Amino acid sequence: MAKKPKTNAVRILEQQKIDFELIEYELTGDKVDGVTVANKIGYPVFVVYKTLLVTAGTGKYYVCIIPVDNELNLKAIAKVVGEKKVELLPLKDLLPTTGYIRGGCSPIGMKKLFPTVVDASAEKHDFIIVSGGKIGLQVKLALPDLLRMTKGQVAAISNNG
Repeated sequence: MAKKPKTNAVRILEQQKIDFELIEYELTGDKVDGVTVANKIGYPVFVVYKTLLVTAGTGKYYVCIIPVDNELNLKAIAKVVGEKKVELLPLKDLLPTTGYIRGGCSPIGMKKLFPTVVDASAEKHDFIIVSGGKIGLQVKLALPDLLRMTKGQVAAISNNG
């Protein structure tokens, strides 16, 4: 039997005894986007979520979890977190800020626990799928478990949500 990949996200989920399922996939080519991942793992795009970080200036980071085929509404997330304005975190700052790389950024197990907001569309599903902490690894879990792990909240933050 193959050994389970151990990322910070997987270790934390196991330590907290959260019910989750690991989904591995092979990446062909260098394109890592959520719609491609959803197709590779055989799930509809509306249950596969991407993790984006926004910043409102030095030291002010917010984690946004939205469906892979949607776009983040920057005005909506700024309002939810009580900031005048936020912008997407520059890619060069992702690894030093979170400990994760683009395409493998999990909302669970970042270097610090940042305020987290999950798009309201997630409430329509029994489970959602987020990155497991590296490219080629996804985690399927229930929304209440994800919210508990990230101390997150739910709000309408995507353009389609």
